[in-house]
Amino acid sequence: MRIVIKIGTSTLTHATGNLNIRHVETLCKVISDLKNAGNEMILVSSGAIGMGVGKLSLRERPRDMAGKQAAAAVGQCELMYTYDKLFSEYGHVIGQILITGSDLQNEERHQNFNNTVNRLLEMGALPIINENDTVATDEIAVGDNDTLGAIVAVSTKADLLIILSDIDGLFTADPKTDPEATLISDVHEITDDMLCSAGGAGSALGTGGMHTKLSAAALCMENNTDMVIASGDNPNLLYDIADGKSVGTRFHKKG
Repeated sequence: MRIVIKIGTSTLTHATGNLNIRHVETLCKVISDLKNAGNEMILVSSGAIGMGVGKLSLRERPRDMAGKQAAAAVGQCELMYTYDKLFSEYGHVIGQILITGSDLQNEERHQNFNNTVNRLLEMGALPIINENDTVATDEIAVGDNDTLGAIVAVSTKADLLIILSDIDGLFTADPKTDPEATLISDVHEITDDMLCSAGGAGSALGTGGMHTKLSAAALCMENNTDMVIASGDNPNLLYDIADGKSVGTRFHKKG
């Protein structure tokens, strides 16, 4: 299978912005193993700004655009150094692709992006994609990597998009505030009720929330790609997801 995994800031870092070593080490080990099994793996990774906050010992995520871009510039180096070091331990080469929204909106540049991803996969490399937060402006303000993950999955004709987050999946209500909320295992249609019950942003260092994940799911479902939302707390769950077992919430492609 061709699998795109979107890794959220909350999976990569502690609330301080510092690297969550246990999570990231296990994550890279499992992804390497899935790649060894013959799957084509593509990562869409958040975390540049969050890791920059930790690296710079800032007390909170910057609110101004220049501050966010500066944190991203520092954090992106740390993020890719970490990925390169860990994946190299399992014999895998990574390739970084930084893009902006306009890269995907422009037909020629979008095709160049697809060509690069496909060639990296042909060469046996593992593409790691992130929004170019050091130069983007509108993207940092209103963008999110859930949507980017869906665009990448659809663009590269992936079989599956897995979004690792700080929540186990889609619930009937917000499980953080409603003890009666129950997990929805399978979704074949996104309803207005689901969209209305979706909250705002997730962690303090991230930008995504359930609403952005539902939008990502809708894009995938319409374009023949399954999507799964699962907790990033246990990267070993990726094995079960790849095997088609019930983990988190699976949004089924139409038809």
